[in-house]
Amino acid sequence: MADAAGNLVQLNDAAAVLLPEAHPQATLSDVAPAWLASAHQAMRIPGPRAAQEQHEPLSGVIEGRRFEAHPSARDDGTVAWWLVDDSDHQLARETLRMERKRTSFLAQASSALLSSLNLARCMEVTAQMAAESLADAALAIAPARGHRLPVVTCLRGGTPTTTQEVMDPDQVPGLGEALRGFPPVPSRWIDPAAAPDWMIPEGFGPVGAIVITPLPGHGVPAGALVLLREEGSTAFTDEEEVFARLFAARSGAAMSAARLYAEQNAITEVLMRELLPPVLHQISGVDFAGRYRPSADHERIGGDFYDVHPAAVEGEPALVTLGDVAGKGLEAAVLTGKIRNTLHALLPMADDHQRMLSLLNTALLNSHHARFATLVLASVVRRGNEVQVRLTSAGHPSPLIVRRDGTVEEADTRGTLVGALPEASARTTTVTLAPGESCVLYTDGITEARGGPLGDAQFGEQRLMHALAGCAGMPAEGIVEHIQMLASEWLGNRRHDDMAVLAITAPRTHHLSAVDGHTRGRYTA
Repeated sequence: MADAAGNLVQLNDAAAVLLPEAHPQATLSDVAPAWLASAHQAMRIPGPRAAQEQHEPLSGVIEGRRFEAHPSARDDGTVAWWLVDDSDHQLARETLRMERKRTSFLAQASSALLSSLNLARCMEVTAQMAAESLADAALAIAPARGHRLPVVTCLRGGTPTTTQEVMDPDQVPGLGEALRGFPPVPSRWIDPAAAPDWMIPEGFGPVGAIVITPLPGHGVPAGALVLLREEGSTAFTDEEEVFARLFAARSGAAMSAARLYAEQNAITEVLMRELLPPVLHQISGVDFAGRYRPSADHERIGGDFYDVHPAAVEGEPALVTLGDVAGKGLEAAVLTGKIRNTLHALLPMADDHQRMLSLLNTALLNSHHARFATLVLASVVRRGNEVQVRLTSAGHPSPLIVRRDGTVEEADTRGTLVGALPEASARTTTVTLAPGESCVLYTDGITEARGGPLGDAQFGEQRLMHALAGCAGMPAEGIVEHIQMLASEWLGNRRHDDMAVLAITAPRTHHLSAVDGHTRGRYTA
């Protein structure tokens, strides 16, 4: 307690221990910290500031600890100061603030890292965020590719740079262990002078401290994180190293996910090339064209398929297959691949459609797949200017024949689907295509497409036949494009089944004529 003149009037035992030189009649400014003496002086100044000082606690440091000072003014001008030790509360508040900051940083890091499945981008984000918040510079190092280590380096305030380093990681203390996923070596055990030149960014200067921690992945190490601080900076504390490992765990998970995605994508691309329908062209003097649209626009494969197998011997028929597996998506595509491979293995008996279907039916019945398929087989061979097509349907919509005069005929072939009944039977028919005429194979995704003006009407066989009538004389490529376009327009944005269409066309005989050698030529039948 001090009077208006700033002289101590009274102090209790606790205050005497806190201020050893304090005693009654002593001047407050001589025995108390300056911040407390200034606060007492301010209490004597009338006005808003004094009123504010009376309501807001003051704080300052005494003997290394923080105290809050709460004044109580008396009518005679004496002020009693209650000093409350706030050190532990202040430490708790600072710890909470730091934890909130770190939690926010980790949340931002997770969001930034998981927003990309590109490994290079994940490494750049890792190095840049670590340099900005954990150190003066950071390096993200991926496992070696051959004899090269992919390294992304970033200075605080800079942009990441990527290099490929040819070096032995075991020559750097802690790096080889981190890349193999072993627990990190404490930074106090790593001599900063041992950092190789490739690890120190240009213009960084002498290294004062190093942290090397693994980037844990999904079952296998994703790489290593290196943190650098300049000479003269504070060393990494144990708490900072622990936090670096928390950040590394998130970075490693993102890098590992990106690597797994890249590997799976590469595998998918290889498998996709085998499952996608082939690009068709003219084979043995016959024009072929096909179009395919899976049930989901974001997918590339499904349950419809077609293939054209050229004849092994010139003059022999080529085998055309088009089918529809029950179901959609990847599971249907897997069975599609099995059927296509089985049919390919049965090519030596391609002249016997019934035998091929029977063997395929047996293979599907003995498969673990509980699915069936419909199928059309077509043996195609050119005889002079005409094309002979032998057709067999196994539970599939009958092929349509487009004549030159616009007449559309349904091929007379029927049969049971394959993979459902113990026996598969079918009737084979033969049609002859004159120049400019076509045989069109299709799946029910075309005719069962629902849409149109009312939104729920099927495209239907009659609309398909009418559309094909307008395709008389068109090349195979034009026919399949036209049918696919009409079906897509009919559907709009509605859901649909897989759709496939294939055209077999007898080429038109034609010659090219011109006038004066300058006009555009024309094709004539």
